[in-house]
Amino acid sequence: MNPLPPKTLQPEKIAQNLLGKPAALEVIPPNPFHSFRSFSHDFPAEIARWQYHPEYEIHLIREGTGSYLIGDVIGTFEAGHVAFIGSGLPHDWMSNLQPGQVIKNRDAVIQFLPEFINGLMETMPELRDLKPLLKESSQGIIYSGETAKRAAKEIEAVNSSSGTRRILHLLALLVLFAEAPKKEKQTIAKQWFTPNASDEGISAVESGVKYIFDNLTKNIRMSEAAKRAHMSEPTFSKYFKKASGLTFSEMVRKMRIAHACRMLEDTNETISSICAASGYTNLANFNRQFLAEMDMTPSSYRLLDDQKRPEKRILSLGLVGE
Repeated sequence: MNPLPPKTLQPEKIAQNLLGKPAALEVIPPNPFHSFRSFSHDFPAEIARWQYHPEYEIHLIREGTGSYLIGDVIGTFEAGHVAFIGSGLPHDWMSNLQPGQVIKNRDAVIQFLPEFINGLMETMPELRDLKPLLKESSQGIIYSGETAKRAAKEIEAVNSSSGTRRILHLLALLVLFAEAPKKEKQTIAKQWFTPNASDEGISAVESGVKYIFDNLTKNIRMSEAAKRAHMSEPTFSKYFKKASGLTFSEMVRKMRIAHACRMLEDTNETISSICAASGYTNLANFNRQFLAEMDMTPSSYRLLDDQKRPEKRILSLGLVGE
């Protein structure tokens, strides 16, 4: 699992074209010639946005690094990232980009309706072994190690196949997920606001989070986030806290500390440089905020090996239903 902004850090450019867009219900038209959907797309692209849909989704990132939102969690990805997203679970992947950059065919995606897999399980009882996997996917699952490598090959095989072989590759992929060892999979969202949350709450969280991403190393003001959500500051603050379970300043801290964790893991920058790159102007304050979030100092975190680093490399946003 690889969290947070990369060595060529340009967090102010992340998701530039996505700012201000609320979580959207993606309507996926059925294809009479296919029982499920598989495709590739670039980033940025209109389809690459914070959204939810009734289909299950299997997602491969082929290239680049960046940050994801899955349910109530923010983390980071790199090439080879594989995720299985349950029906109705909000999700988004945002790459770190140079100005004007487009990552061609960044994503390989497979989507299928619950009715499709449920129908297969009705006619082929052996497939009912997949039920625990499907239930677990409601929290979002990210795969790593050999499971992710093998899954990437199966995803590409689905996209390049037709007819019966296409279905066989999908089933092989689901079996691979179901049999993945615990050390190579991680459920992500523990709780998350549902699509039934108020439009105002969704808009406040979406606009606020995108604004923070876009200005992570800069001076972040709630007044600007409220403006992007077309709300007054008091209204924005109320809806943001109600929908996310966090104040705006708490969200800023979580995202900045997550950014700092990635730099501590992946660069040799000094602590003071990482402090500045994470949006803090005072080293003592940075150390206090890091300690509050991670239960250790930045220096102690850097000394840990990968196995001992806390799971908070993936940070829960605390999103809740209304």
